[in-house]
Amino acid sequence: MKYILLLFTGFLFAQQSQNVDFKSASGQLSLNAKEKTVSGAVDYNFEILKTCDTISLDAKNMEFSNVKIDEKEAVFLNTSKQLKVIFSFTKGEHKLTFNYTAKPKQALYFVDIENDQVQIWTQGQGRYTSNWFPSFDDVNEKVIFGLGITFDKDYEVVSNGVLKAKTTNGTTNHWQYKMEKPMSSYLLMLAIGKFDKNELKSKSKIPLHYYFEPKDKNRFEPTYRYSKKIFDFLEKEIGVKYPWQINRQIPVRDFLYAGMENTTSTLFTTRYVVDSIGFADRNYANVDAHELAHHWFGDLVTAESSTHHWLQEGFATYYALLAEREIFGEDYFYSKLYDTAQQLKFASRTDMIPVLNAKASSLTFYEKGAWSLFYLHESIGDKAFKKAVKSYLDKYAYQSVNTEDFFDEIRKVSDFDLEKFQKTWLESTAFDTPAANALLSKNKAIQKRLEIDKLKKTPLSEKKEIFKSVLESNIYESVKKAVVDQLSSEKYEDKKELLLLALQTNNVQVRQNVAETMTKIPEDFRLYYETLLDDKSYQTQEIALYWLWRNFPNHRKSYLDKSQSWIGFNDYNLRTLWLSLALSTPNYSQNTDVLADELLLFSTSKYEAGTRQNALEKLIAFKIINDQVLSSLVSATTHHMWQFSKFGRDTIRLLLKNSEMRTAFERILSNLSPDEQLQLNRLLKE
Repeated sequence: MKYILLLFTGFLFAQQSQNVDFKSASGQLSLNAKEKTVSGAVDYNFEILKTCDTISLDAKNMEFSNVKIDEKEAVFLNTSKQLKVIFSFTKGEHKLTFNYTAKPKQALYFVDIENDQVQIWTQGQGRYTSNWFPSFDDVNEKVIFGLGITFDKDYEVVSNGVLKAKTTNGTTNHWQYKMEKPMSSYLLMLAIGKFDKNELKSKSKIPLHYYFEPKDKNRFEPTYRYSKKIFDFLEKEIGVKYPWQINRQIPVRDFLYAGMENTTSTLFTTRYVVDSIGFADRNYANVDAHELAHHWFGDLVTAESSTHHWLQEGFATYYALLAEREIFGEDYFYSKLYDTAQQLKFASRTDMIPVLNAKASSLTFYEKGAWSLFYLHESIGDKAFKKAVKSYLDKYAYQSVNTEDFFDEIRKVSDFDLEKFQKTWLESTAFDTPAANALLSKNKAIQKRLEIDKLKKTPLSEKKEIFKSVLESNIYESVKKAVVDQLSSEKYEDKKELLLLALQTNNVQVRQNVAETMTKIPEDFRLYYETLLDDKSYQTQEIALYWLWRNFPNHRKSYLDKSQSWIGFNDYNLRTLWLSLALSTPNYSQNTDVLADELLLFSTSKYEAGTRQNALEKLIAFKIINDQVLSSLVSATTHHMWQFSKFGRDTIRLLLKNSEMRTAFERILSNLSPDEQLQLNRLLKE
């Protein structure tokens, strides 16, 4: 039924676009953080192409007033999903004006943070912008937007385009932003928070503004280490000048995804705000490059429907890989392609939806889309590929596109068999492993990786010397990690020498693989394994601390003493682990109440979802469960991040299997908010 409705909605918009062309939109908005509402005055300029009596905007659960056409009162219908304006429209230019208010259930998020501060941000991809701004769920309706936002003057406010004016009125500022070129509504954004920023310029003189919270000043360099280099590289590699006036990047709390390519102003999750140690495991380079590539592939040329979504995600994924090759080298590039080829090969056994299908998985759209482009690029040659891409972007700039539009430009530069390519890469659910391996084998590290993979069923005694030579060589880390992976099921006595060689590589990722694959640590390996605690990797330290604590009870005090000041990533992964281990170690601390209070605090809404989940996982795993823990779990079920709310629901379901836990949940029910009571009652009734 939902599918039919979407098709019908698409039909209505196609019908409207034949009659009406919306040109520009101006919104003067005010946000109320306490009430979590947005209100404003909106102007739309549009052209009537064919005489009609109704125009529509998508607008979910909004209230409207002062609806006028060309300054004349207009009859309107508010369906709670759309604003329909009824008027005798004649051909030519017209203006629609109205006031509106909304309390969005999604797409505009108010995130409370410490000291009564707030962050406000949007996420519109899909058909969501119409929850907070009357606009268009159809990506093919492109408009030149300009938003003005009034908010507390102590905050920074960002929207699409260039900041044209900033005026102060008492305790508020009004920020006026303006785009020069049209874009789809799903790319409309705003972000409000207490941010600082550093301003750079690209080689082509585009302003580059990189935002951060004041507390993260020392994390600026590792977070944005390669951002300018990525920008300059992509502009050169794509061969088309960055199509917008400015580029901003803004980390926001509890963001729903890794990042979002809102035109001129990318939002990304604070997970990627890292220090120099955190960089080893969570660097922003790939997400940075992916969202920036979308400014050409998605923002400049937009897939006309979900069937052609690979033209956005496949391109952005591929160009992000090219940018990473520029930064991290050929071996890194081919190793990532190898890893995704393995994923696609495995997924193709059960995933029966190909690239050219609106219902394809993210893996298919992103990774198989990227692999398709890699294969095409290698097949027709670099010069032809770049020429076709440039022509494609120039020809369809600020328009919608489909796969055939891209293919038309390929045909102009090559006689490559696109029909066969489409059937093999875009319409088949199988992954062409032989063709992929042939391309991957151009890289020596991957040649060796493929050789190692063929040895999976070979007895260790027969491949030990090969493994030894790999670990002692200077070959790329992914090959050495493949060796360590194969050792995981071998007897300790047989593999000890190789494990020591793996540690002696002094490669952070190879050593981390040893930490991950050794959950049972023999006493004669303890001192070697303990060296992992000193690695410059918060992830390695977390793994090593836990398994050492588990394996060697007599040494727990020394491990806890060593790690008592560790914090880790900005989700406090090491601190929450330390607290849970300290509380679970008899007689370690004389202040267990203080430690428990700190761990419990990490599970509350004072912190981001990642930190809260870390703390809750530890509390439950180590059976440190009280009413506050249960309340925090129920609170998680109402969170806007689906990953965290799912964690809350799934964990409660497991706990409810215990009758004592069920009684405890029933006991706290009356102390919960109405939304929390609703969620818990649902789970209790399952």
